[in-house]
Amino acid sequence: MKDWEIIADDLKKAGWSLGWVSAIDSRGRTIWIVDAHRDDEKRFVVHADDRFTAFLELERAICLRLLSEQTKS
Repeated sequence: MKDWEIIADDLKKAGWSLGWVSAIDSRGRTIWIVDAHRDDEKRFVVHADDRFTAFLELERAICLRLLSEQTKS
């Protein structure tokens, strides 16, 4: 299993629906766009130059948001 697949698997087990796609930006570079959402209307979209980095950024964004919500409670 690749590193990004481990992150994707962990997020799916935590209840997130995922999608990802590669695209070409305005400068002709390939970028990866990764999306995660849940039934509670939380949604995250990130992009990066490679798929693994995009998944790392997605995982980071979700963790930071959840930690922030926990400290407010």
